[in-house]
Parts: sequence; structure tokens; C-alpha cells
Amino acid sequence: MTLRAVTIQAFGGPEGLAVVDLAAPAPAGGQALIATEAIGVGGVDAVILSGALAAYGFKEGHVPGGEVAGTVTAVGDGVDRSWIGQRVWAFAGTGGGYAEQAVAPAQTLIPLPAGMLAADAVTLGSSGAVAHFGLRHARFAPGESVLVRGAAGGIGIMAVQLAARGGASAVAVTTSSAERGDRLRELGATHVLDRAGAGPQDAPDGYDVIIDVVAGPEMPSFFARLSPGGRMVAVGVIGGYPPADFAMEMFTAFQKSMSFATFSTDTVPAPGRRAAIAALFAAAGRGEVRSVIHEQLPLEQAMLAHQKIEAGEVFGRIVLTPARPPRA
Repeated sequence: MTLRAVTIQAFGGPEGLAVVDLAAPAPAGGQALIATEAIGVGGVDAVILSGALAAYGFKEGHVPGGEVAGTVTAVGDGVDRSWIGQRVWAFAGTGGGYAEQAVAPAQTLIPLPAGMLAADAVTLGSSGAVAHFGLRHARFAPGESVLVRGAAGGIGIMAVQLAARGGASAVAVTTSSAERGDRLRELGATHVLDRAGAGPQDAPDGYDVIIDVVAGPEMPSFFARLSPGGRMVAVGVIGGYPPADFAMEMFTAFQKSMSFATFSTDTVPAPGRRAAIAALFAAAGRGEVRSVIHEQLPLEQAMLAHQKIEAGEVFGRIVLTPARPPRA
């Protein structure tokens, strides 16, 4: 039996993606097989496609996609068979999701609440977990000010919503246009800055917490925007790695007692990740947080999805869907 999948035929740009027929996967021990209804297109997929992570074992022929939602159709040894037939969110790991069927560790499965669309699940899941635990890693507390750098993507949008919901005194964002700024205000932002961090005169002079999705060469300049005792946490590197000497900006302001950290949900035990994502799904059902889907595209248009990401057109998340109609 075969299935349709998207593979990386050549590292570089979106033109390196191709739709192919592959042998249908079978779940190994501890895994579940999922008929995908929705597949999240993430920043890490774009980084893998670029070839920047080739040294970590990614090879041509790789199927991108780590976040899927759909129906469990089979399970491997050691997995409770009651999962079969359930609609779930799952994390496939570093790949395999851009396909009509995907395998994922059973320990990542989260049942979808009744009425939740698969597209909403893959928009809220991983991005929400990164934002939730990133704010926790920064020791964010109610009444503190937060700056989200790179707020128009999935992680940034969730960080804005969770900071506002968590009682931040101000939630500033960096973004590329006034239109995006207006949309971020609707999600909880109080101040809109440009990509360099410049903004209105009433914006805070400093921030207790900076959640940085971008990194890149401009990251060191944002240390100057931390208040005394402020904490910056890098949760992504969509702009590339910062300069090797980026920490010098902190040492030149030694008296401010600033701190910097990176954060990956890989350091959060699976039960904690599941609990956080399930809580986000429940909050979405109550209308407390929103999924922001830029566009839903057929699986076969994965190249177009990555072209839109490369062009900086995406606000929120692009979701790929196989030909089968999704069920609510």
C-alpha cells in the first residue's frame, strides 16, 4: 500500500520539495499510526529544508512535518488499542508529518475535544506549548512587561495571547506592518514596534521579559531593551544564529543583572507537554485563546506553503490538508 507524501529532494528553497508515492508506514512498538486531517507547517520545517541542519543527520528524501492531527488507525506493540478510532493531536518528531499517514510516539497523543477542528489543533499545539513554557522559563509573573520579538508567527501569536491572559502590564510586539500590528492588538498586544524595536513614545522604556522567536544578527541590540533584572529567552532562530560575541552586549550593561537563555520543549517531560497542550485546547474551547490560521492548502501545495513563508507573507500558521475532507 502506498500514500502521498512530500519529500525534500534537494536542500535549499521550496523548489526542493516534491510530492511522491511512498510505502505506507507501520507503527513500531510504542507508536501510533494516524490518518492525517491536518499538518502544521512550522519554522523548523523551513530550517530543515534550507539545509542548515544537514549536519544533524537530515538527508535528501526526508519527509518534513512534526505536528499532525487526525484519526488513529493502528498502534504498535505496547500501546493501548483503545486509541484506535480516536481523533488526536500528535507530535511526530523531526519529520514524517507531510503525508496522508504519519507515525508518532503514543506518549505524544492528545485526544481532540469534541468539535475541535484538526487545523485548529495543529495551530495551537506545539506553538502554544513553546509559548507557555517559554514564558515559564523566563519566570514571567503577573504585572510584568513583555516584549515578543517576531510576533506574527505561530509561537509569537500564542506568546502574545498567553502573556496578556497571564496579567502582563504591557505586551509589546515587533512586526513588519501596521496591519499586522492591528491584528496583534486584537490578540492582546498593547504596543506595536517595528522590527528594530522602535515604536510609539508611550511604549515602555524596558521590559521584564523578552520572548525572542527570531534570534539572528540583530538579537544583541534587544538586550538594551531589558529592564534591570530582565530576562530574554530565545525560543526560535528563524532569523539565523546571533553573532558569536552576542553576549558582550550583556557584559557592557553588567550592572543591570540581565539574563539570557534558550528554550526548547525537548527539555519538558512528555506528561508536562501533554497537560499544557490539553489545557490550551480546553482554553480555546472556552474562547480564551484563538488559533490563527493564515491559510489551509492541499498537501500537494507544500511548495507554495514554503514559498509564502520564505516571502514573509504568513501571519499565523499555514496548515496542509490531505484530499480527504476534515471532520469536526
